[in-house]
Amino acid sequence: MAELEHLNVTVDEPHEMARLLGDLFDWTIRWEGTSMDGQGYTVHVGSEETYLALYAGNDGKPTMPTGTSHTRLAALNHIGVVVDDIEKTEAKVKNLGLTPTNHGDYEPGKRFYFDTPYGIEVEIISYQ
Repeated sequence: MAELEHLNVTVDEPHEMARLLGDLFDWTIRWEGTSMDGQGYTVHVGSEETYLALYAGNDGKPTMPTGTSHTRLAALNHIGVVVDDIEKTEAKVKNLGLTPTNHGDYEPGKRFYFDTPYGIEVEIISYQ
């Protein structure tokens, strides 16, 4: 069986996005530093098993360079995160000044979405 270890996403504010995800999900920064090609900065935020690599170019802006594959900006619909307590997580989202939308309660679970200020939509899912 295969398991997803990480997802590398280009964002305009990797530190701020990492802080937001840490506040919501109790994730920690696993690593941060200059990207492989030296053309940007990456923050790895998540759990011991999985994480998001949040990348920004040296100018701090998402770009569409013609260089190596890890610097390309691609379409991303949203990031889905499974939580134990969806109501508690929704309260955290609201306390951060963000707006939950598209609530759904259907097989196999409950869900809602919110937009981050950093250009990424997040889907919150609970199978409880």
